[in-house]
Amino acid sequence: MTDLNALKAANAKRWASANLTRKVSLVAGRLVAPAAKARYQAVSAKTGVPWAFIAVAHERECSQDWTGSLAQGDPWNRVSVHVPAGRGPFKSWEDAAIDALVNCAPHAAKNKDWSIGGTLAMLEQYNGLGYAARGRPSPYIWSGTDQYVSGKYVRDGVYDPNAVDSQLGCAGLLMAMMALDPAITVPGTPVSPVKSVAARTSTPIRRSAGPSIAQPSNGSIGAFVVSIFSAIFKRK
Repeated sequence: MTDLNALKAANAKRWASANLTRKVSLVAGRLVAPAAKARYQAVSAKTGVPWAFIAVAHERECSQDWTGSLAQGDPWNRVSVHVPAGRGPFKSWEDAAIDALVNCAPHAAKNKDWSIGGTLAMLEQYNGLGYAARGRPSPYIWSGTDQYVSGKYVRDGVYDPNAVDSQLGCAGLLMAMMALDPAITVPGTPVSPVKSVAARTSTPIRRSAGPSIAQPSNGSIGAFVVSIFSAIFKRK
């Protein structure tokens, strides 16, 4: 059985050192767009689940498809066939999302720990704890960052250590969303924690030195004096 406290600590540690390895700004921009944010906030108001959590789960489950349920991506206007199966039909995306957060495991609406470790652990439970049981970072959380390289459940119960998740993970999306929308806050994290591998290895900008005795500004008295001395010493 997975130790959730250990998982929270592990994910908080990964977050602190994570760097983005893929472009996430376009997807993050969709998630924080005013119309989308309003719908996520409406569900948040009914469940107590932070709207940014709802947004990244929506992206992972069905690429932000508003016809797909937050629970598993199945159409919310029909009875779901994937786990959690047998949910619906619902009258709206919002009704389906509320059901997913309140009535379906891992019951995110009951969560009280919304620190970054608690948030990421809850998202990981939403997808399943198979990766944690293997001691591996979950691509559901870490794909698109340097905390994840490979390893993926390609179907139920079948793990391929060489498969690579092509979707963006929740952690990288949260980082980019926090940079785009400073109103998104997670206890214990900076407002804009976006980092990239390139940023760590980029060459610092070297500022040119200002005018000096050795290198006076063009047209200055200093430049005139230097030219006289240069002419004198050339004659010798």
